[in-house]
Amino acid sequence: MPHIRSSTDLRNHYNEISSFCHTNREPVFITKNGQGDLAVMSIDMYESLNGAQELFRLLDEGRAASLAGKKQPLDVAMRELRQELGIG
Repeated sequence: MPHIRSSTDLRNHYNEISSFCHTNREPVFITKNGQGDLAVMSIDMYESLNGAQELFRLLDEGRAASLAGKKQPLDVAMRELRQELGIG
């Protein structure tokens, strides 16, 4: 069940809302004049969501390349990656 609070609650009970976000690792949805306005979450949760989104983007990019026939053996791909990173 989403946790919904008003913008007034955010202003008057910031510490309580912040603690909820950190403790429960859930966003709090903020309303303004009775309408949805913001989603507030901890930095850890935000970074986790962004990391997952980036992973999905990269996986989709790889899937599209594979479907387009742009495949190569793993050892070749790893060698090229090491060269790009300067560790090989």
